[in-house]
Amino acid sequence: YPSEFLMQKITEDNQIPVHLHVSVSLQYVAGLKGRALVEFFHSNIAEVENEELRHLMWSSVLFYKTPNVEVMACVLLSTKAIYFLLDDSFIHADEHQSDFWNKENSDCENSSFHLSCCFVLKLNDLQSVNVGLFDQYFRITGHSADHIVTCLTRDSYNTHTFIQQLMAVLSLLARTPSPEPADKDFYSEFGSKNTGKMENYELIHSSRVKFIYPNEEEIGDLAFLVAEKMDGLTNLPSLNILLYVLAFQVNHFEGSAQNTSSLQPKTLILTSSDLFLFDEDYISYPLPEFAKEPPKRDKYQLADGRRIRDLDRVLMGYQTYPQALTFVFDDVQDQDLMQNLTLDHFGE
Repeated sequence: YPSEFLMQKITEDNQIPVHLHVSVSLQYVAGLKGRALVEFFHSNIAEVENEELRHLMWSSVLFYKTPNVEVMACVLLSTKAIYFLLDDSFIHADEHQSDFWNKENSDCENSSFHLSCCFVLKLNDLQSVNVGLFDQYFRITGHSADHIVTCLTRDSYNTHTFIQQLMAVLSLLARTPSPEPADKDFYSEFGSKNTGKMENYELIHSSRVKFIYPNEEEIGDLAFLVAEKMDGLTNLPSLNILLYVLAFQVNHFEGSAQNTSSLQPKTLILTSSDLFLFDEDYISYPLPEFAKEPPKRDKYQLADGRRIRDLDRVLMGYQTYPQALTFVFDDVQDQDLMQNLTLDHFGE
């Protein structure tokens, strides 16, 4: 152990996305190759001697306790646990985390020793995995609020690969059989007899971990929400969501020592008539079983919306993935000039 194929695959996956900046400690991890990477895992991260490293992925992550702080992490999946090797700047990002993160090593920060905190979620504590719309992200849920993490892969391939690897590792776990009868029919498993309404599609793994996928109604609910934001000017049946993608909005700061830009996470939704940017809550929904009250904010909050007919041009950068797109809209902000004229001057 491990096989040459696995070492080659983990080495290929060990690349930080070029548009995201990480600390020196994580840059060191990203520079490790092959056997050095496996040895680093066993000597610094693994909790038991006989666990095997199966998969590695770089992703932005969100924690349930700190839903506003998105941080870069190296996600390592072994046969015993999921390890989130976090950027050390995360510890200082929010003062309310003192009960969540142990700060007793903070005296190291001024030395040449670079510290990373590692969040561990044991596979035996795993209860469910919620896959987001169009596989853009997934949420891992354990038995308490401390054990809920969302990985914002922004990439359906990375999401699919991680879920496949996780299912394979969970198959190795020996768990006691479930007391419920195993032979449930389709309708009692997936539907509610009272309403006839389909619930989200659930796949219950042999390890009793639930894998929950969104159903078609989530798209319908999202289309209805988008139509509401359009002030009812669009006919709802004709509204189609053509694209849903997790992206970043670039805010450019000029006049500083060097012109810098910050990346604001946004959900981009394209319909047949409009382009929307939403601030989406990726971690609080669906509500965990232990939640006493609903989250403080809605799942989708409109940040910006423009009509496609006002789009003047799209500028494309020539850099490699991820591609930067600049949408240039006309200055006219009114919804529809002719319609407003008709209402104001010729109607009641």
